[in-house]
Amino acid sequence: MLVNRSLCRSWLSQVTHRYANGQNFSCRHIVPAPRSKPPARYVHGNSKQNSNVKPSGGEPVPESTTVPNNNLFKAVAFTGAFTVGCFTSATIWEYENTRSLIIAKAKQAQFGWWQSRSLVERSSWSQLKLEIRQHWDNLNTGEKVFAPICLVNLLVFGLWRVPRLRATMITYFTSNPAARIVCWPMFLSTFSHYSAMHIFANMYVLHSFANAAATSLGKEQFLALYMSAGVFSSLISILYKAGTRQVGMSLGASGAIMTVLAYVCAQYPDTQLSILFLPALTFSASAGIKVIMGIDFAGCVMGWKFFDHAAHLGGAIFGIFWAYYGTQLWAKRLTLLNYYHQIRESKPK
Repeated sequence: MLVNRSLCRSWLSQVTHRYANGQNFSCRHIVPAPRSKPPARYVHGNSKQNSNVKPSGGEPVPESTTVPNNNLFKAVAFTGAFTVGCFTSATIWEYENTRSLIIAKAKQAQFGWWQSRSLVERSSWSQLKLEIRQHWDNLNTGEKVFAPICLVNLLVFGLWRVPRLRATMITYFTSNPAARIVCWPMFLSTFSHYSAMHIFANMYVLHSFANAAATSLGKEQFLALYMSAGVFSSLISILYKAGTRQVGMSLGASGAIMTVLAYVCAQYPDTQLSILFLPALTFSASAGIKVIMGIDFAGCVMGWKFFDHAAHLGGAIFGIFWAYYGTQLWAKRLTLLNYYHQIRESKPK
């Protein structure tokens, strides 16, 4: 999954007001989007998208290209707190899932004959819920984590189509280091897409590689990594914009998806990838991620404006870091698990 979180200047110049200082705004999205089809994964390119939609309002971008130091402090603190919160929640969620599974298995072993007998007495609504549950259980781990992420992205995509919400969307669903509100947009912008091609490319790539990552990590750890990566890549983008005085807005899931891509490529470096329309051209996952990161590094150094190369690079670094050190860090949750278990068992039944 080769992801590039893009800065679509042409798109955001129509989504936001143009101010006298000629500020440019940015949108993250994926450039290479591979498809999983054993034994190879396919990649295709995504071009820049334009839109004729012009909002009636939005949060103005300050004329100064200087990012307030207070905003940088908030962004760093929020990233740290959010990441800790995500992995703490994932640990508790994992505990509850395991506990529920054990209890369900015990009940099934003890009362399985009664449950089988009562199936004929179920109402049509109960039967429908049962069929939905069975369909959900038949999904693989990657599909189970992909489905809710995709649904949230589609809902946010639909909200962009509501004219009255445009100002709110620009304020809370685009990440801008010079904006009045900095923290939560770093997270919410990860689920925000404006153009149809943008969301299609991102979700296409995520679906291609979600199963490999989720199977390796487990759904709880995967979602914690994905959400933390979205905020971390936003932080790197903010720091880069502050350092280069390139204030602008970004949105899209490709920073988080880049983490998934880099993690999979680092875990399975010999996996063969190929270009969607050039299936005969194959290359290893290790070579692919190196090329993508090289392009993003060059984009940061040379100041290319079309893609949010800093966010891409931040996401890739986060994914590689987790591939090498995530197992050790995730193992440290045992202390929290024991503490939560004591609290859980001390509650009156």
